[in-house]
Amino acid sequence: MIPRPDLLTHEDLPSAPHQKRSQEKRARLKNAGRVLFASNGYEGASVEAMAAQAGLAVGSFYQHFRSKRQLLLSLMNELLEQLSQLNLRPAADGDAQAGLHHLLSRAFSRDLHYLGVYRAWREAVLFDPDLARKQRDIQAWTTARVESLFKILEQRPGARRNVDTHTLARIMDSFFWNLLSAAVQMPKVELDRWIDSSTHLIYHALFTDLPSGR
Repeated sequence: MIPRPDLLTHEDLPSAPHQKRSQEKRARLKNAGRVLFASNGYEGASVEAMAAQAGLAVGSFYQHFRSKRQLLLSLMNELLEQLSQLNLRPAADGDAQAGLHHLLSRAFSRDLHYLGVYRAWREAVLFDPDLARKQRDIQAWTTARVESLFKILEQRPGARRNVDTHTLARIMDSFFWNLLSAAVQMPKVELDRWIDSSTHLIYHALFTDLPSGR
């Protein structure tokens, strides 16, 4: 399995605070980043605005992050950490389609806290070659995780034979990232419909339909 990309490797971040008050300030700045990246995008979210949103002086921002790019990297790294904690191994028994739906619902419930972060990330990647390289590493990792799930499911009774799980995983992984980007302005009921449709699509790509009457 491809290891999770560490987006902060080789980044000259200020030292992590040890005092509770400083930790709280950093948490406020991260929350401000999530809010302003969601509403203004990457270019429109300034350091001054994020410091003001956090109720801090601009100087306090630079005590924790050297730039808004570093703040974005820190937030995206948190998102990847959340995804790495998501257990993609399905239950040994039970309904495969229901299991897929539950898994997708859990994945998006974690991701929704970072919707604005990913919106800003996609914007920043367009003009930052280093971030574009990191994005390729991210997609290689997430695609490998999705493919590992599909390979487990293809061992189940009723699974189709000779499915190109690698290509299917690449397609679905790209789709999920695009959906995450779009979900920032999507009502929950609409997102739920997308999750339902995604579950249906994946299930029928991997499993044959049961004969009628069964």
